[in-house]
Amino acid sequence: MGENSELNSTVTSDSAREETVTVRRSESADAEEIDGLISPSAQAVFGRVNVIRLLEKANLAVTLTNEKGDILGHASFFDHPIGDLVDQTQWEAFLQEHFSVGQCTPFNTLFLHLFVARPNFTTASVKEIMRAIFNAVTELEYVCLLSPHVGSLEPELDEIFEPLERLTDPGPQCLALICHRKAHCPWPIVRTARVEDHNEIIPLFDEQTNLLSISHQPFFLAALIEAEAEEHHTAVCEINGVAVGFICASADVNLKWLLGRFELSEFDGLIREQKTKHHKVPAQSDEDEHRRSAEQQEEAQPASEKSNTFCIQIFVINKNYELRSADFIPFLFQVFPDQNFCVITVPNLSTEFPLLQNFIRVPSIPTSLSQHELYIFHRDGVRSLSVRPAVALNRSAVSALVKDLSLNESLLQDLDRYYETGCDRDAVPLQAFVAQAEAELVGIVIIKDEQDIEYIRAHYNIESFIYFSHHGYDEHAQILHFVLKTTVQHFSKNFFKEVLRQARKSCLYLRIYPLYHSQENSCIHHLHYVLNCAVPVCPRRQIIYPLEELGINAPSRRLTEDQAPFALSLISRKLTMEPKVTINTRIVLVGASDTGLAFLEVLCSCPHLRFNSLTLISTHGFPGDYNHEDAGFLSTSHAYSSRDLAQIPVRSFISVVTGKLVGIRRKSKYVLLSSGEKVPYDHLILCTGLQYRVPCPTGVDVSQPVTNSQLHSTHSRYTGPVPSNLFTLNDLHDCMAARRWLCANFLELEDNAIVYGNNIDIYTTVETLLSLGIRGSRIHLVLLPPEPGVSSFLDSSVEKAVAMAMENAMVQIHRNCVLAQFNNGKQPDPLTSASFTTDAEPLHLQCGVFINLSNKGVDYDAFNSFNKSFLVFDGRLVINSSFRTTNLSIWAAGPLTKFSRRYYIDEWTHANFNSKEVGQDLAAMMLPLFDPTMEPAEAPPPETDRLVLLYKQAKIQGGKLPGGYHYLHVTKPSPTDLTGPNVKQLQDRAIVTGQPERGDYFCLHLDCYELVGTLTCLSLKPLPVSNYLSLYMKHQQLLGQLLSCYQEDLIPDLYSFFTQSSCLAVFHDRFSDLEQELQQTLKLKDLCPPDQLKDENSRAALRSSAVKYLSYNRNLLPMFACPGQL
Repeated sequence: MGENSELNSTVTSDSAREETVTVRRSESADAEEIDGLISPSAQAVFGRVNVIRLLEKANLAVTLTNEKGDILGHASFFDHPIGDLVDQTQWEAFLQEHFSVGQCTPFNTLFLHLFVARPNFTTASVKEIMRAIFNAVTELEYVCLLSPHVGSLEPELDEIFEPLERLTDPGPQCLALICHRKAHCPWPIVRTARVEDHNEIIPLFDEQTNLLSISHQPFFLAALIEAEAEEHHTAVCEINGVAVGFICASADVNLKWLLGRFELSEFDGLIREQKTKHHKVPAQSDEDEHRRSAEQQEEAQPASEKSNTFCIQIFVINKNYELRSADFIPFLFQVFPDQNFCVITVPNLSTEFPLLQNFIRVPSIPTSLSQHELYIFHRDGVRSLSVRPAVALNRSAVSALVKDLSLNESLLQDLDRYYETGCDRDAVPLQAFVAQAEAELVGIVIIKDEQDIEYIRAHYNIESFIYFSHHGYDEHAQILHFVLKTTVQHFSKNFFKEVLRQARKSCLYLRIYPLYHSQENSCIHHLHYVLNCAVPVCPRRQIIYPLEELGINAPSRRLTEDQAPFALSLISRKLTMEPKVTINTRIVLVGASDTGLAFLEVLCSCPHLRFNSLTLISTHGFPGDYNHEDAGFLSTSHAYSSRDLAQIPVRSFISVVTGKLVGIRRKSKYVLLSSGEKVPYDHLILCTGLQYRVPCPTGVDVSQPVTNSQLHSTHSRYTGPVPSNLFTLNDLHDCMAARRWLCANFLELEDNAIVYGNNIDIYTTVETLLSLGIRGSRIHLVLLPPEPGVSSFLDSSVEKAVAMAMENAMVQIHRNCVLAQFNNGKQPDPLTSASFTTDAEPLHLQCGVFINLSNKGVDYDAFNSFNKSFLVFDGRLVINSSFRTTNLSIWAAGPLTKFSRRYYIDEWTHANFNSKEVGQDLAAMMLPLFDPTMEPAEAPPPETDRLVLLYKQAKIQGGKLPGGYHYLHVTKPSPTDLTGPNVKQLQDRAIVTGQPERGDYFCLHLDCYELVGTLTCLSLKPLPVSNYLSLYMKHQQLLGQLLSCYQEDLIPDLYSFFTQSSCLAVFHDRFSDLEQELQQTLKLKDLCPPDQLKDENSRAALRSSAVKYLSYNRNLLPMFACPGQL
């Protein structure tokens, strides 16, 4: 049950039958089978048990299965005794008072709450489960069975557990038993290595392929052991007299090398200051004596620095005992009594082995190109930790602990409120707990009751991790502050486990607000370690409700009201003992495009993986670091809004480097940025997309009569100075900069604004200029000659309505124009005029601002980077069907790319698909490289080697167009037509209401299967975009028999139709789950499609599934009446 949460072995049943078994963590799907194993004797000891609730609340629940997957045994362990025998926060004092329990503490003790097994496997099951949990939980020393139910213990449990010696008579009436680690896992002994250990140690090296060179040097190990000295020590871990592990450590550490590569400021640079004093010189006279006394005769000299560190040079251990690796650590600090730090460096591509899970990973400095990771363990980490409620006497110690942290004043204010009233300023109960290592206060946690748990349930997928109905409302709490001394950060999970127990909570939530928001974030030190204990919770897609129409049938206002967006992480009881797979591989993503953000979202959302080195390189940083809802100018794909970026679990898991890619060094594996910074990588992901580039004037002499037909088709790069009033808009940062400049320098003038391009962005830009108050007569829309088969709007009626709106606003439109000159060929800055060739006479325009939305392609610096690093470029960066370029460490995706010509599929590129879906698939393709729980992807059959995956999610385009129209277009991915215009869709299955000019236009196209394939909206009112995106690929029958109702003239307005209560269930984010369940139900009935709905049993099954769906999601769908309500 380590990283893969499974342990395999062979057991023998009571009837002498051998079975290969697996001990794994229990799942909710096991509940029914476990419940069937509960016998009367088990119930007599453990009481009546709700298995689902037990699995939900247990700190550790394990199941023993055979090769067929049948459950042979199960055990659930908690951090407190069964029932109400004693309050869960007071059991330690209870045991110490009534029983002789030795060293039982909350950190080394668990309580058995249920054990069941098949009759023939009871003995084998209990022994195997106990052996497995003692091996898996390194700090676990005791398992107690403390139950108020004084029943007869099964013989097999009686054999494992021994009675606790009672100290009081008669004492509490309860069953009190204990099981010791030493009975199941021999206690390891760590001692100094001896030469005679040589023959037992060498086989351990043979198991390690990266250490084979040592095993092939017969005298190396013996010489290493014999070289024992004050600054060099070797040790072995011995179990049952056999050496199963070996370690070699030295105080000879290259501190200069470490300091030049890693952030060691929190560890005092791994040095210890030593002060020396002057020797006292005898005074020659009373006057000298007086003077020296006044000057403090014993002045300290400048401090000298000495290494405070030793390093692990060699470590190897038998795989069966690797979870006991931490047993070496106390011994090492004994033999190095003058050093406080133990360090170890490992290659960053190596897997984090169990020893490192007790160490603290140190981040490298930004300029470091080191190929290694540094881990540190401080002597403080050997001490035991205790957690208790904070008291007023702790105030000064807490203040000293947090004095150098940001937001420390907020923490201290909340701590004072806890001392004074026990509540925050809104009267919400607070609780504070401190952690102590011996007598030193090393940590504090402040939590408050979660008042918005229904809002969190409705807006975040917490039910992916918990059964909400089995947690009381008072069992949810929010982490306000968390501080733990850096040297004991590896105790974070234990700290949270104790806070949950002592606070009587089952779930803790951490909210992380975006940087731009005024909402104050928590004082967290370090966030990395909190996130390592928690799982990221993804946001849910929300229904946009017609609240006025629903009236009293609308969901609670607490669910529908807007709150400041935040990313959410969850810590529950069972997660405190759930390990994560740590990945140090350096993954560098270039480009904050939709594709890149989707890639990051998938990686950061993996609950059992922790990526330590995810880096985003973006020209303007992370787009979620500033609010961009009102930026305007560019159209949107509705992939990531400002709110979405604040809610997805990405920003806290990545490092962001602001800069522009100018070079790739394949051999050295780093990318070079425009700032000169070097960013190393193991996997480089290129998702830069396509950008509008500064247009290069053709330079023709427009004083002569010249037309477009006389121009030579060339694609030149503009290399001159970019005018200060020429704006090329590519991202939100560019749009906000343009908006600020216009407001400061243009609005009050009478100069012209030129918008140059030929795509939907020019129309959304014109609308933004009009909304800023710029008169239409000052706006000149200069349209490039259209490319064959390309149109800004696929629906011609929308294009006509927009053209009419611009005409009404007096916007000047110039068609088929090509830029010829800036400022008549003179100095271009500032730009005062622009000239264009047309199909007739040249066009000359005065210019106060020039907004460029043309010349879209691969960024020139990016192209040079690809070209100079010998990546194949053929108009776009060439990839294969697995996203790989010609270099195995460099991947690419999105509109930047095209498939290799060997696929013969030039009409399809990633630009034809939903960029978010492409990014998600890229992440899915890479995950098997890092996730040990996933099977490696099988090589495709030779006959499919030339096939590429075609994606299915919709292409989405939206924005606000001239005339104040809100526009949304959703369509199936379609190939680029290389020969002519797109084929017009068939109109016989079109459902159209309203008129574009009236601003109530809604058009649906159904495909041959009566699925919604295309959707177009043009409305003067804001659109419930989330709802309408849910319609894509839904069958018209699911939408209230849409087609037949339309044909019978029962739908005058689709906007009103989709506000009906009956449609809201389809907009729910879990409706697709219901669809899959219904399809599976019909398949099990084994009926032909025409007969499925005629069968009464099938209809009943479908009806039952629908009722369950509505009942379970009643918090968001209260407008549907469920059975028993009427």
